[in-house]
Amino acid sequence: MRKILVPYDGSPSATHALQHAIGMAGGGDVHIELLNVQTPLPLGSLALSPDEIRQVQAGEAGKVLAPARAILDACGVPYLAQSRVGSPPSEIARHCEEHACEAVVMGTRGLGPLSSVMAGSVATRVIHLVDVPVTLVK
Repeated sequence: MRKILVPYDGSPSATHALQHAIGMAGGGDVHIELLNVQTPLPLGSLALSPDEIRQVQAGEAGKVLAPARAILDACGVPYLAQSRVGSPPSEIARHCEEHACEAVVMGTRGLGPLSSVMAGSVATRVIHLVDVPVTLVK
Protein backbone atom coordinates (compact mmCIF):
# COMPACT_ATOMS: atom_id res chain seq x y z
CA MET A 1 0.00 0.00 0.00
CA ARG A 2 1.38 3.43 -0.99
CA LYS A 3 1.44 6.07 1.73
CA ILE A 4 1.01 9.74 0.84
CA LEU A 5 1.75 12.30 3.54
CA VAL A 6 -0.51 15.36 3.55
CA PRO A 7 0.56 18.02 6.06
CA TYR A 8 -2.62 19.88 7.00
CA ASP A 9 -2.98 23.25 8.74
CA GLY A 10 -6.55 24.06 7.76
CA SER A 11 -5.57 26.60 5.10
CA PRO A 12 -7.29 26.65 1.70
CA SER A 13 -3.98 25.58 0.15
CA ALA A 14 -3.79 22.55 2.46
CA THR A 15 -7.37 21.62 1.58
CA HIS A 16 -6.52 21.80 -2.13
CA ALA A 17 -3.51 19.58 -1.46
CA LEU A 18 -5.72 17.07 0.35
CA GLN A 19 -8.15 17.02 -2.57
CA HIS A 20 -5.24 16.48 -4.96
CA ALA A 21 -3.97 13.57 -2.84
CA ILE A 22 -7.45 12.04 -2.85
CA GLY A 23 -7.42 12.28 -6.64
CA MET A 24 -4.02 10.57 -6.69
CA ALA A 25 -5.49 7.75 -4.61
CA GLY A 26 -7.99 7.14 -7.41
CA GLY A 27 -9.58 4.17 -5.68
CA GLY A 28 -6.23 2.37 -5.71
CA ASP A 29 -4.09 0.93 -2.97
CA VAL A 30 -3.25 4.30 -1.34
CA HIS A 31 -3.30 5.31 2.31
CA ILE A 32 -3.16 9.00 3.29
CA GLU A 33 -1.14 10.09 6.30
CA LEU A 34 -2.78 13.31 7.48
CA LEU A 35 -0.50 15.35 9.73
CA ASN A 36 -0.93 18.56 11.69
CA VAL A 37 2.16 20.09 13.29
CA GLN A 38 1.61 22.40 16.23
CA THR A 39 4.22 25.03 17.03
CA PRO A 40 5.57 24.53 20.55
CA LEU A 41 4.21 26.84 23.23
CA PRO A 42 6.91 28.31 25.44
CA LEU A 43 6.89 26.64 28.84
CA GLY A 44 5.93 29.09 31.52
CA SER A 45 4.08 31.34 29.08
CA LEU A 46 0.80 29.93 30.33
CA ALA A 47 -0.21 28.82 33.78
CA LEU A 48 -0.31 25.21 32.57
CA SER A 49 1.80 22.15 33.23
CA PRO A 50 3.68 20.50 30.33
CA ASP A 51 1.01 17.76 30.26
CA GLU A 52 -1.76 20.36 30.08
CA ILE A 53 0.07 22.16 27.26
CA ARG A 54 0.29 18.85 25.34
CA GLN A 55 -3.44 18.31 25.87
CA VAL A 56 -4.24 21.83 24.62
CA GLN A 57 -2.09 21.31 21.52
CA ALA A 58 -3.63 17.89 20.83
CA GLY A 59 -7.08 19.49 21.10
CA GLU A 60 -6.10 22.27 18.70
CA ALA A 61 -4.69 19.74 16.24
CA GLY A 62 -7.94 17.78 16.45
CA LYS A 63 -9.94 20.90 15.60
CA VAL A 64 -7.68 21.68 12.63
CA LEU A 65 -7.84 18.10 11.32
CA ALA A 66 -11.63 17.67 11.73
CA PRO A 67 -12.61 19.14 8.32
CA ALA A 68 -9.92 17.08 6.55
CA ARG A 69 -11.10 13.93 8.31
CA ALA A 70 -14.68 14.65 7.21
CA ILE A 71 -13.53 15.01 3.60
CA LEU A 72 -11.59 11.74 3.74
CA ASP A 73 -14.45 9.91 5.46
CA ALA A 74 -16.87 11.11 2.76
CA CYS A 75 -14.52 9.91 0.01
CA GLY A 76 -13.84 6.55 1.64
CA VAL A 77 -10.06 6.95 1.34
CA PRO A 78 -8.15 5.14 4.09
CA TYR A 79 -6.13 7.46 6.28
CA LEU A 80 -4.37 7.96 9.57
CA ALA A 81 -4.63 11.39 11.23
CA GLN A 82 -1.89 12.41 13.63
CA SER A 83 -0.35 15.48 15.17
CA ARG A 84 3.12 16.43 16.28
CA VAL A 85 4.65 19.39 18.07
CA GLY A 86 7.76 21.12 16.80
CA SER A 87 9.17 22.85 13.75
CA PRO A 88 6.75 22.05 10.89
CA PRO A 89 9.41 21.25 8.23
CA SER A 90 11.39 19.04 10.60
CA GLU A 91 8.35 17.23 11.96
CA ILE A 92 6.93 16.67 8.46
CA ALA A 93 10.26 15.16 7.34
CA ARG A 94 10.51 13.05 10.50
CA HIS A 95 6.96 11.72 10.06
CA CYS A 96 7.63 10.96 6.40
CA GLU A 97 10.69 8.89 7.30
CA GLU A 98 9.24 7.16 10.37
CA HIS A 99 6.07 6.12 8.52
CA ALA A 100 7.77 5.21 5.22
CA CYS A 101 5.68 7.64 3.20
CA GLU A 102 6.36 7.47 -0.53
CA ALA A 103 5.32 11.04 -1.36
CA VAL A 104 4.33 14.34 0.22
CA VAL A 105 1.46 16.44 -1.13
CA MET A 106 1.22 19.83 0.54
CA GLY A 107 -0.06 23.35 0.10
CA THR A 108 2.23 26.22 -0.75
CA ARG A 109 0.76 28.76 1.65
CA GLY A 110 -0.15 27.91 5.20
CA LEU A 111 -1.73 29.70 8.12
CA GLY A 112 1.45 30.30 10.09
CA PRO A 113 2.15 33.70 11.65
CA LEU A 114 4.71 34.58 8.99
CA SER A 115 2.84 33.17 6.01
CA SER A 116 2.48 36.55 4.34
CA VAL A 117 6.19 37.30 4.75
CA MET A 118 7.63 33.88 4.10
CA ALA A 119 5.04 32.24 1.85
CA GLY A 120 6.13 28.77 0.93
CA SER A 121 9.04 28.64 3.36
CA VAL A 122 7.77 25.45 5.04
CA ALA A 123 7.23 23.80 1.66
CA THR A 124 10.69 24.86 0.50
CA ARG A 125 12.33 23.42 3.60
CA VAL A 126 10.35 20.18 3.32
CA ILE A 127 11.57 19.72 -0.26
CA HIS A 128 15.15 19.87 1.02
CA LEU A 129 14.56 17.61 4.02
CA VAL A 130 12.74 14.63 2.49
CA ASP A 131 13.98 12.01 0.07
CA VAL A 132 10.62 11.40 -1.60
CA PRO A 133 8.73 13.29 -4.30
CA VAL A 134 6.94 16.43 -3.07
CA THR A 135 3.91 17.82 -4.89
CA LEU A 136 3.05 21.43 -4.09
CA VAL A 137 -0.53 22.58 -4.57
CA LYS A 138 -1.80 26.18 -4.58
